[in-house]
Amino acid sequence: MLAFAAVSSTSLTQAHAATTATVVSESSMTPATYVRASSSGATYNISTSGTTATFSSATHYLKNYPSTTWEATKKMTLKKSNGSEYLYYYVTNKSGTVSGWIWHQYLKAGTSSATVLGYAEKELGKSYSYGATGPNSFDCSGLVQYVYKKAADKTLARTAQAQYSDYTHVSSSSLKKGDLVFFGTSTGSITHDGIYVGDGKMIDAQDDGVITESITAAWWHLVGYSQPVSLS
Repeated sequence: MLAFAAVSSTSLTQAHAATTATVVSESSMTPATYVRASSSGATYNISTSGTTATFSSATHYLKNYPSTTWEATKKMTLKKSNGSEYLYYYVTNKSGTVSGWIWHQYLKAGTSSATVLGYAEKELGKSYSYGATGPNSFDCSGLVQYVYKKAADKTLARTAQAQYSDYTHVSSSSLKKGDLVFFGTSTGSITHDGIYVGDGKMIDAQDDGVITESITAAWWHLVGYSQPVSLS
């Protein structure tokens, strides 16, 4: 039985104290994004020989990565000396500069707002084209779809209406950077959307291309907000 129970100080120690463990299973996984569950935890290099896994010393500490999105691409279950099994993910930060194996309970599913905004900002200045989904030009929902696939490994619905209807709605008081902002004549007639960047502004694709503009501009009628993934 995998050690998926609530985290205790004992289980935290057992999760990373051993220098060797027995490999129960190892496989690739559908890429998924995570953020740190707390400032605790670290990544390790793990080498395997047969069914023996050997840990390096810690390579990177989560406390040094407060706004980082980690992408998990492999998983490995290890049996430690205490007889319990622990699930590890092989993760790489979205910048591609840091990687290693980490106990899965040090992470939680989600994406950093900074990562979403970073990918959105890379597209500023690109041209607008109706029906375009990138990478050289976009329409409004095509930009949103492209950014979320890059930042959060999530394929959103294609149209602005579906992106509004399919995902969790949030209030203006709960709006986070990276959430989606929607416009139209009603909740059933959404015609435009963008990515909220804070201070009443969004990055969106419109006739002038991919730009930053106010969500209260006179040419838009604000309808609501949604959060396709958990943002931190």
